[in-house]
Amino acid sequence: MEVLNPPDAERILEAALLCASHPMTVRDMRQLFDDAVSADTVRGMLDNLAMQWAGRGVELRELASGWRFQTRAEVQAHLDRLNPEKPPKYTRATLETLAIIAYKQPVTRGDIEDIRGVTVSANIIKQLEDRGWVEVVGHRDAPGRPALFATTRHFLDDLGLASLSQLPTLEGMPVSQGLLPGLGDVTSESLFDEADPHLEQGSILDPEPDAVQSSHVTASTETVADALPELDGASMTSPDASESPGLDVASFPSAS
Repeated sequence: MEVLNPPDAERILEAALLCASHPMTVRDMRQLFDDAVSADTVRGMLDNLAMQWAGRGVELRELASGWRFQTRAEVQAHLDRLNPEKPPKYTRATLETLAIIAYKQPVTRGDIEDIRGVTVSANIIKQLEDRGWVEVVGHRDAPGRPALFATTRHFLDDLGLASLSQLPTLEGMPVSQGLLPGLGDVTSESLFDEADPHLEQGSILDPEPDAVQSSHVTASTETVADALPELDGASMTSPDASESPGLDVASFPSAS
């Protein structure tokens, strides 16, 4: 169909977003029109579509890796009845490790162990990597050149966030009471302020030009993981039950 006017263009963009299996970047959307439409025009159409879908059971959301249509949290419980599943479970150790990486990245395994006060099971790191939430972004210039871990765009997508700055601040969280010393002085705005100078490769630190930077963990109220919002689409069962004392197991909703 030849694009003759804005309504035609919006219908094409809407159809592409509804059919896409992954979030679409502005660059992807411009390809729909053979780059004849500017990035600003595409963003204007996205704003119009978001307003048109306001108040419906599906919404257009801006995430870390692009834009997508997704179901609203308030209707998800009804949709889950069509495909009832027992929510996958995460242990407290897994959630604490993920929270430390999210708020202190980039960090080494040793950094995580210093904060948690216990040895971090290799299985925990591997599971977070397999889930696509954590990746190696470089190596510290220190004996043994330990790997530096950081969260991924996929992690932000599952949180429904566009950037790390949208993570909840740690003010008032249990960490400020000394549960995990070393995290209490961290805020989402200060992420990467002290990034290792020897970081060798990019991750979410170097987003693609058109990748936009834009549901809550039901963990124990005694863990730092309370600082993370709900992870949509979590689907991993953690076998690290013996890794950490005081096993508070968190359940996550299944993918929508």
